Amino acid sequence: MQTGLSMNECRIFPTPEAIGRHVAETILDGFDAARAAGKTYLLGCPTGRTPRPVYSALADMLRQAPRDLSGLVLVMMDEYVLADTAGALRLAAPEAHYSCQGFAEREIRQFLNAALPPEDQLPAENVWFADIDEPEAYDRRIAEAGGLDFFILASGASDGHVAFNPPGTPRHSRTRVVTLAEETRIDNMSTFPGFADISEVPTHGISVGLETIAGARDAAMILTGAGKQLAFQRITGTRGFDPDWPASIVHDCAKNLILADPAAAGH
Repeated sequence: MQTGLSMNECRIFPTPEAIGRHVAETILDGFDAARAAGKTYLLGCPTGRTPRPVYSALADMLRQAPRDLSGLVLVMMDEYVLADTAGALRLAAPEAHYSCQGFAEREIRQFLNAALPPEDQLPAENVWFADIDEPEAYDRRIAEAGGLDFFILASGASDGHVAFNPPGTPRHSRTRVVTLAEETRIDNMSTFPGFADISEVPTHGISVGLETIAGARDAAMILTGAGKQLAFQRITGTRGFDPDWPASIVHDCAKNLILADPAAAGH
Protein backbone atom coordinates (compact mmCIF):
# COMPACT_ATOMS: atom_id res chain seq x y z
CA MET A 1 0.00 0.00 0.00
CA GLN A 2 1.25 3.49 -0.84
CA THR A 3 1.63 5.21 2.51
CA GLY A 4 2.54 8.67 1.28
CA LEU A 5 4.99 11.15 2.76
CA SER A 6 4.21 12.53 6.19
CA MET A 7 3.90 16.31 6.49
CA ASN A 8 2.55 17.46 9.86
CA GLU A 9 -1.17 16.66 9.69
CA CYS A 10 -0.98 16.13 5.94
CA ARG A 11 0.18 13.29 3.73
CA ILE A 12 1.25 13.81 0.15
CA PHE A 13 0.52 11.03 -2.33
CA PRO A 14 1.87 10.90 -5.88
CA THR A 15 -1.54 10.82 -7.61
CA PRO A 16 -5.26 11.25 -6.89
CA GLU A 17 -5.61 7.52 -7.56
CA ALA A 18 -3.14 6.73 -4.77
CA ILE A 19 -5.17 8.92 -2.42
CA GLY A 20 -8.34 7.17 -3.52
CA ARG A 21 -6.83 3.78 -2.78
CA HIS A 22 -5.69 4.85 0.68
CA VAL A 23 -9.08 6.29 1.62
CA ALA A 24 -10.92 3.27 0.23
CA GLU A 25 -8.76 0.92 2.31
CA THR A 26 -9.47 2.99 5.42
CA ILE A 27 -13.20 2.92 4.74
CA LEU A 28 -13.36 -0.81 4.11
CA ASP A 29 -11.28 -1.54 7.22
CA GLY A 30 -13.77 0.47 9.26
CA PHE A 31 -16.73 -1.11 7.54
CA ASP A 32 -15.37 -4.61 8.14
CA ALA A 33 -14.88 -3.83 11.85
CA ALA A 34 -18.42 -2.45 12.13
CA ARG A 35 -19.87 -5.46 10.33
CA ALA A 36 -17.99 -7.84 12.63
CA ALA A 37 -19.51 -6.00 15.59
CA GLY A 38 -23.00 -6.15 14.07
CA LYS A 39 -23.13 -2.39 13.51
CA THR A 40 -24.15 -0.19 10.61
CA TYR A 41 -21.36 1.89 9.04
CA LEU A 42 -22.29 5.47 8.13
CA LEU A 43 -20.13 7.02 5.41
CA GLY A 44 -20.44 10.74 4.69
CA CYS A 45 -20.15 11.28 0.93
CA PRO A 46 -19.66 14.28 -1.36
CA THR A 47 -20.28 14.31 -5.10
CA GLY A 48 -18.12 15.79 -7.86
CA ARG A 49 -14.59 15.28 -9.15
CA THR A 50 -12.59 15.03 -5.94
CA PRO A 51 -14.07 11.79 -4.49
CA ARG A 52 -14.26 9.88 -7.79
CA PRO A 53 -10.91 8.08 -7.22
CA VAL A 54 -12.21 6.90 -3.83
CA TYR A 55 -15.37 5.43 -5.32
CA SER A 56 -13.37 3.85 -8.14
CA ALA A 57 -10.95 2.26 -5.68
CA LEU A 58 -13.83 0.99 -3.53
CA ALA A 59 -15.38 -0.68 -6.59
CA ASP A 60 -12.05 -2.30 -7.50
CA MET A 61 -11.52 -3.59 -3.99
CA LEU A 62 -15.07 -4.95 -3.77
CA ARG A 63 -14.55 -6.71 -7.08
CA GLN A 64 -11.45 -8.39 -5.66
CA ALA A 65 -13.00 -9.19 -2.28
CA PRO A 66 -16.83 -8.93 -2.34
CA ARG A 67 -18.64 -7.89 0.82
CA ASP A 68 -22.28 -7.71 1.83
CA LEU A 69 -23.02 -3.95 1.74
CA SER A 70 -26.40 -4.14 3.45
CA GLY A 71 -24.78 -2.63 6.56
CA LEU A 72 -23.32 0.37 4.71
CA VAL A 73 -25.19 3.69 4.65
CA LEU A 74 -24.13 6.55 2.38
CA VAL A 75 -24.94 9.85 4.08
CA MET A 76 -24.95 12.34 1.21
CA MET A 77 -23.88 15.85 2.19
CA ASP A 78 -25.93 18.12 -0.07
CA GLU A 79 -28.28 18.64 -3.00
CA TYR A 80 -29.37 21.56 -5.16
CA VAL A 81 -32.72 23.18 -4.43
CA LEU A 82 -34.99 24.86 -6.98
CA ALA A 83 -38.12 27.01 -6.62
CA ASP A 84 -41.22 26.37 -8.71
CA THR A 85 -43.38 29.13 -10.19
CA ALA A 86 -45.28 29.43 -6.92
CA GLY A 87 -42.07 29.81 -4.93
CA ALA A 88 -42.23 26.36 -3.34
CA LEU A 89 -38.85 24.69 -2.91
CA ARG A 90 -38.03 21.27 -4.37
CA LEU A 91 -34.92 19.18 -4.81
CA ALA A 92 -33.26 19.09 -8.21
CA ALA A 93 -34.59 16.25 -10.35
CA PRO A 94 -32.34 13.16 -10.18
CA GLU A 95 -32.01 13.15 -13.97
CA ALA A 96 -30.49 16.68 -13.99
CA HIS A 97 -26.80 16.59 -14.93
CA TYR A 98 -25.89 18.39 -11.70
CA SER A 99 -28.15 16.43 -9.35
CA CYS A 100 -26.34 15.01 -6.35
CA GLN A 101 -29.03 12.33 -6.11
CA GLY A 102 -28.32 11.36 -9.70
CA PHE A 103 -24.57 11.32 -9.03
CA ALA A 104 -25.05 9.13 -5.95
CA GLU A 105 -27.09 6.61 -7.92
CA ARG A 106 -24.99 6.52 -11.10
CA GLU A 107 -21.48 7.08 -9.80
CA ILE A 108 -21.57 5.56 -6.34
CA ARG A 109 -24.34 3.01 -5.73
CA GLN A 110 -24.46 1.48 -9.22
CA PHE A 111 -20.68 1.70 -9.48
CA LEU A 112 -20.16 -0.25 -6.26
CA ASN A 113 -22.93 -2.71 -7.02
CA ALA A 114 -21.49 -3.56 -10.44
CA ALA A 115 -18.68 -5.34 -8.61
CA LEU A 116 -21.01 -7.42 -6.42
CA PRO A 117 -23.48 -10.29 -6.76
CA PRO A 118 -27.13 -9.23 -6.28
CA GLU A 119 -27.36 -10.56 -2.74
CA ASP A 120 -24.47 -8.35 -1.57
CA GLN A 121 -25.45 -5.10 -3.27
CA LEU A 122 -26.05 -1.77 -1.57
CA PRO A 123 -29.83 -1.15 -1.33
CA ALA A 124 -31.22 2.12 -2.69
CA GLU A 125 -32.73 2.91 0.71
CA ASN A 126 -29.23 2.96 2.19
CA VAL A 127 -28.42 6.16 0.28
CA TRP A 128 -29.63 9.01 2.48
CA PHE A 129 -30.48 12.58 1.54
CA ALA A 130 -31.92 15.31 3.73
CA ASP A 131 -35.65 16.00 3.51
CA ILE A 132 -36.30 19.51 2.23
CA ASP A 133 -39.51 19.71 4.30
CA GLU A 134 -37.70 18.80 7.54
CA PRO A 135 -33.93 19.36 7.14
CA GLU A 136 -33.26 19.18 10.87
CA ALA A 137 -34.51 15.58 10.91
CA TYR A 138 -31.36 14.54 9.02
CA ASP A 139 -29.11 15.15 12.00
CA ARG A 140 -31.49 13.24 14.26
CA ARG A 141 -31.53 10.34 11.82
CA ILE A 142 -27.72 10.25 11.77
CA ALA A 143 -27.52 10.37 15.56
CA GLU A 144 -30.14 7.65 16.01
CA ALA A 145 -28.18 5.40 13.64
CA GLY A 146 -25.06 5.76 15.78
CA GLY A 147 -23.35 8.77 14.18
CA LEU A 148 -21.07 9.19 11.21
CA ASP A 149 -18.15 6.78 11.15
CA PHE A 150 -16.20 8.45 8.35
CA PHE A 151 -16.61 11.58 6.23
CA ILE A 152 -14.96 12.08 2.84
CA LEU A 153 -14.40 15.83 2.49
CA ALA A 154 -13.41 18.26 -0.24
CA SER A 155 -12.79 22.00 -0.17
CA GLY A 156 -14.05 24.69 -2.49
CA ALA A 157 -11.11 26.04 -4.50
CA SER A 158 -11.79 29.75 -4.15
CA ASP A 159 -13.75 30.20 -0.93
CA GLY A 160 -13.21 27.03 1.11
CA HIS A 161 -16.85 25.97 1.15
CA VAL A 162 -17.48 22.44 2.34
CA ALA A 163 -20.78 20.90 1.29
CA PHE A 164 -22.73 24.13 0.63
CA ASN A 165 -21.47 25.93 3.74
CA PRO A 166 -20.01 29.32 2.71
CA PRO A 167 -17.43 31.41 4.59
CA GLY A 168 -18.90 32.77 7.80
CA THR A 169 -21.10 29.73 8.43
CA PRO A 170 -21.58 29.28 12.20
CA ARG A 171 -19.56 26.45 13.68
CA HIS A 172 -22.71 25.03 15.32
CA SER A 173 -24.71 24.88 12.05
CA ARG A 174 -26.63 21.76 11.18
CA THR A 175 -28.55 20.55 8.13
CA ARG A 176 -30.60 23.30 6.51
CA VAL A 177 -31.46 25.06 3.23
CA VAL A 178 -28.76 27.60 2.33
CA THR A 179 -28.19 30.32 -0.23
CA LEU A 180 -25.19 29.41 -2.34
CA ALA A 181 -22.31 31.87 -2.36
CA GLU A 182 -21.34 33.16 -5.81
CA GLU A 183 -17.87 31.66 -5.44
CA THR A 184 -19.45 28.27 -4.69
CA ARG A 185 -21.61 28.53 -7.80
CA ILE A 186 -18.57 29.44 -9.89
CA ASP A 187 -16.63 26.46 -8.51
CA ASN A 188 -19.58 24.20 -9.28
CA MET A 189 -19.44 25.14 -12.94
CA SER A 190 -16.18 23.16 -13.04
CA THR A 191 -17.64 20.35 -10.97
CA PHE A 192 -20.56 20.00 -13.37
CA PRO A 193 -19.34 21.00 -16.87
CA GLY A 194 -22.89 20.82 -18.21
CA PHE A 195 -23.46 24.31 -16.83
CA ALA A 196 -22.93 26.70 -19.76
CA ASP A 197 -23.20 29.85 -17.64
CA ILE A 198 -23.44 30.78 -13.97
CA SER A 199 -27.07 31.75 -14.53
CA GLU A 200 -27.80 28.01 -14.92
CA VAL A 201 -26.35 27.14 -11.50
CA PRO A 202 -29.05 26.96 -8.80
CA THR A 203 -28.88 29.62 -6.12
CA HIS A 204 -29.93 27.38 -3.21
CA GLY A 205 -29.11 23.99 -1.79
CA ILE A 206 -29.80 21.77 1.18
CA SER A 207 -26.64 20.97 3.08
CA VAL A 208 -25.30 19.29 6.17
CA GLY A 209 -23.86 21.82 8.60
CA LEU A 210 -20.40 22.20 10.06
CA GLU A 211 -21.54 20.61 13.31
CA THR A 212 -22.81 17.63 11.31
CA ILE A 213 -19.37 17.18 9.72
CA ALA A 214 -17.45 17.74 12.95
CA GLY A 215 -19.44 14.95 14.57
CA ALA A 216 -17.80 12.33 12.34
CA ARG A 217 -15.47 9.98 14.20
CA ASP A 218 -13.00 10.02 11.32
CA ALA A 219 -12.56 12.21 8.23
CA ALA A 220 -10.26 12.73 5.27
CA MET A 221 -9.92 16.06 3.48
CA ILE A 222 -8.85 15.38 -0.12
CA LEU A 223 -7.08 18.13 -2.09
CA THR A 224 -5.96 17.35 -5.62
CA GLY A 225 -4.90 19.44 -8.61
CA ALA A 226 -3.20 22.81 -8.91
CA GLY A 227 -6.54 24.54 -8.48
CA LYS A 228 -6.58 23.45 -4.83
CA GLN A 229 -3.28 25.09 -3.84
CA LEU A 230 -5.03 27.91 -1.99
CA ALA A 231 -7.22 25.38 -0.19
CA PHE A 232 -4.13 23.38 0.77
CA GLN A 233 -2.44 26.50 2.15
CA ARG A 234 -5.47 27.63 4.11
CA ILE A 235 -6.24 24.23 5.64
CA THR A 236 -2.68 23.25 6.49
CA GLY A 237 -1.96 26.78 7.70
CA THR A 238 -4.22 26.36 10.72
CA ARG A 239 -4.67 23.64 13.32
CA GLY A 240 -8.22 24.62 14.19
CA PHE A 241 -11.43 25.78 12.59
CA ASP A 242 -11.21 29.04 10.65
CA PRO A 243 -14.69 30.48 9.91
CA ASP A 244 -13.30 32.25 6.84
CA TRP A 245 -12.44 28.84 5.33
CA PRO A 246 -15.23 26.40 6.28
CA ALA A 247 -13.38 23.31 5.02
CA SER A 248 -10.99 23.75 7.94
CA ILE A 249 -13.74 22.05 9.99
CA VAL A 250 -11.82 18.85 9.24
CA HIS A 251 -9.55 19.77 12.16
CA ASP A 252 -12.50 19.43 14.53
CA CYS A 253 -13.25 15.81 13.62
CA ALA A 254 -12.11 13.36 16.30
CA LYS A 255 -9.66 11.76 13.85
CA ASN A 256 -8.68 13.46 10.65
CA LEU A 257 -6.14 13.47 7.88
CA ILE A 258 -5.44 15.89 5.04
CA LEU A 259 -4.46 14.13 1.83
CA ALA A 260 -3.00 15.98 -1.16
CA ASP A 261 -1.21 15.32 -4.41
CA PRO A 262 1.92 17.26 -5.41
CA ALA A 263 -0.04 19.65 -7.61
CA ALA A 264 -2.28 20.79 -4.73
CA ALA A 265 0.67 20.92 -2.33
CA GLY A 266 2.63 23.10 -4.78
CA HIS A 267 5.46 20.58 -5.12
